[in-house]
Amino acid sequence: MSSPSSHPNDPLHGITLETIVTQLQQRHGWAEMGYRIPIKCFLNNPSIKSSLTFLRKTPWARQRVEDWFTLEAIEARERDEG
Repeated sequence: MSSPSSHPNDPLHGITLETIVTQLQQRHGWAEMGYRIPIKCFLNNPSIKSSLTFLRKTPWARQRVEDWFTLEAIEARERDEG
């Protein structure tokens, strides 16, 4: 498998869905996640486990979470580059 540095234009390369959900939850909290992507697994008794189960079965929701994470990664890279 290639190292993440061999895919500089793919911020999701080598990052698991669990890592994505965990990082978003730590940065924003469940309330913000539920506001941005209004799905029950973020709004009612949220947990990493229930979110992963739902997102793995629901492609449109997973795509929105991955897009949000990707946007933040791109913005962070641009800030770091100056």
